[in-house]
Amino acid sequence: MELLEQPVATAEFLVLDTETNGLGGDACELTEVGAVLVGGGELHDSWSSLVRTANPLRRGIQRFTGITQEMVDSAPSLEQVMPPLRQRLDGRVMVAHNAPFDRRVLRQGFERIGLEWPRPPVLCTAALARALLPLQQARRLGALADALGIEVELAHRALADAETCARVLCALFPRLCANAVTVADALALVAVRRPRRRVAARRATLTVADRPEVDFAQLPRDPGVYLFRDQAGATLYVGKSISIRSRARAHFAPSTPPAQWTAHASIVDYRATRSELGALVLENRLIKELRPPGNVRLTRRDDRLLYIRCRLDIPFPILELASEPASGHAVTVGPLRGRRLAHELIEQLDSLFGLRHCGRRLPRRDHPSAYGQMGRCLSPCLGNLDPNLYRRRLDEALRLFVDGDAAARLLAHVERQMRAAAQERRYERALWLRRRWRRLRTILGRLEGVLEATHARPRLVLAPHPTAPTYEGFWIAGGRLVDWGPLPEEVEELERRTTAALARGGRVGELGAHVPPSEVDEVRIVASYLASHPETPQLVLDPPPEREALAGCLACQENGSSTTSATTPPESAPTTTVAPVGTSRRTNASAIGPSRGDTATLPS
Repeated sequence: MELLEQPVATAEFLVLDTETNGLGGDACELTEVGAVLVGGGELHDSWSSLVRTANPLRRGIQRFTGITQEMVDSAPSLEQVMPPLRQRLDGRVMVAHNAPFDRRVLRQGFERIGLEWPRPPVLCTAALARALLPLQQARRLGALADALGIEVELAHRALADAETCARVLCALFPRLCANAVTVADALALVAVRRPRRRVAARRATLTVADRPEVDFAQLPRDPGVYLFRDQAGATLYVGKSISIRSRARAHFAPSTPPAQWTAHASIVDYRATRSELGALVLENRLIKELRPPGNVRLTRRDDRLLYIRCRLDIPFPILELASEPASGHAVTVGPLRGRRLAHELIEQLDSLFGLRHCGRRLPRRDHPSAYGQMGRCLSPCLGNLDPNLYRRRLDEALRLFVDGDAAARLLAHVERQMRAAAQERRYERALWLRRRWRRLRTILGRLEGVLEATHARPRLVLAPHPTAPTYEGFWIAGGRLVDWGPLPEEVEELERRTTAALARGGRVGELGAHVPPSEVDEVRIVASYLASHPETPQLVLDPPPEREALAGCLACQENGSSTTSATTPPESAPTTTVAPVGTSRRTNASAIGPSRGDTATLPS
């Protein structure tokens, strides 16, 4: 299940489209399949193949698709097409437009040749458009492409339609990252929820005329969070948007099926922010704080989180998995989700560096263990091992957790060993190291977000307002969001807040540095936003920047540019005046207490 826990920003998507003979049921045959690999909101690779059919094609289908009988007669068989398609699906999310049809056709093809359907997670771009573009009425592939400004050159051929679908996915990708942190969240976003019968009956009685007439004129068109409450003041639903008024109004649009909480909504208020990232962070905090019943995606339980830790106060220390961070002189990384993945990383490091595979208590042996006999353990249990040698090996492994560049060095270290083994004609060991290298690359790629967040250099992120030339500052240190809010108007105040943020964040790469469980979702939200908005201006805070660089951050607002260098804002830009720290146009966006912004009353 690790694929479901991958961040959407780093997951790989295989966009598929199929063409058939136009028949239904068991008579339906696949005539062509096209696939496009998408990652990080970009197209990477494509593949397509015609498929030989058992029955002749109808003339109408040949005219509609342009696939002639001669083309399918000379095409590869189903047995030749499906295995490479399955390899491409492995470890990736399947995406299609009107995905249930393509999934059924492909699964039927797999079953015909006796090949097991791989059951990949499936995203439908039509359902994504329904969730992310609620005001877009026409959701056919061509209509969506036209609405998103995507040029369509050819239709009703598998690869051409798959490329169009892939470009639609890329156009929706920033919104998808803003609304779903992991692949599981993305699936929940587009899931069809079948209401119970009593809920269906209630919805049937709630006509358009019964919906409350909401005066949304008091809501701003700025980014932020909106909260629907009942007459008693209890929060029913929390949402976020780059335009509060437009998104809040969409819940009561005539074309939108009413949610259960809308019948009880009497008040809507809001908390304005100065950036989309601020709205994402504030929404996450409010959902955790208020736990409104209308929100489908609530905070995950912290008891699923795990830590990889190493206590350095015992002889010949070991890497171990625990539900709590270590105290005292220790190294802790995490928290992570996925016990199997974390166990596998520990096993890989133990075998590569010869660390102990046994428990915390060191047994005494007369002969090496099985791992020692295979050369995967230094065998300190024999009693004749130099502790300094073991500690050097342990330090090499621990650098993965205390140095942001160690993952690349670890893979390079394994690659050097693999080449040396091949030169020495130790081909079995070279093959073993090659498999280790591939698996380590996969594991480190999945853990990269947590590792980089915890041990990356501190930085000040300037998230732009969607329409106005203003920025919101986010101070990130030790992987944590330690401060955020509107930029101060004086460079002295910006310098003071930066110094305070660095003090709260701790030193980068220090022993025992880890992200608290309550802040994991926030770390992933920030990481996903930055991955989908690589042009966001950032200022590295290690070493602490000079006053001129901080002044450049303030000057960045007057320029109104959102494509500033990711390391240093422009120094020659004039200074502009922004709102004081801790305030927004309506309310303090960084607070989640009882204070709130202006309210709009709904007639009961």
